[in-house]
Amino acid sequence: MIGKPLIFKALLLGTALALAGCATQSPETRVTRFHLGQPIAPGQVTVEPRDPNMAKDLEFQSYARIIRGELDRIGFGIAPDLAKSELVAVTDVSRSWRPTGQARGSSMSIGLGGGSGGGWGGGTSVGLGGSVSFPIGKAKQRMDVLTQLSVQLKRRSEGTVIWEGRAESVARDGTPQASPEAAVSRLAAALFEGFPGRSGETITVK
Repeated sequence: MIGKPLIFKALLLGTALALAGCATQSPETRVTRFHLGQPIAPGQVTVEPRDPNMAKDLEFQSYARIIRGELDRIGFGIAPDLAKSELVAVTDVSRSWRPTGQARGSSMSIGLGGGSGGGWGGGTSVGLGGSVSFPIGKAKQRMDVLTQLSVQLKRRSEGTVIWEGRAESVARDGTPQASPEAAVSRLAAALFEGFPGRSGETITVK
């Protein structure tokens, strides 16, 4: 017969594992895509930042590798440089912080090139490499981080945007899910899932 102490310990272990499972679940991702409603033939594509000055930035290069991997997965050829590509995937990433539980309002945002704006409205934007002081508000205050990814597929010859997608998700700052590369990987996978998707429809991916 199993003693009560062992049962109690088993219950505690089960509760801890359940809580750990909840803590490691991927945050929900909201995705919106727009296109012309016509088939998009996969061609040679190059990934570049919205701000050309960020092309050689190491952080952007890590994001570009993620985007190239998703484009390759759905059948696009990855061109070695812009001049040799039929298409350009113009990519922008921004991250915004706010205290956990705070209503949509002021926030601080960091975006590639510093032009992405506050994700929760009225935020301050700074370029990567700028000085940022944390935390905002009270010491050791828990923060949520919103990561936003946008990609435009453009024809290089005429600059026409033939597809555009935006994805965003929120995670507790300091968790593995909130790290920049993990967040962008999650967003990119959701963004290109079922490409090109329904134009104008916002979906939630878990």
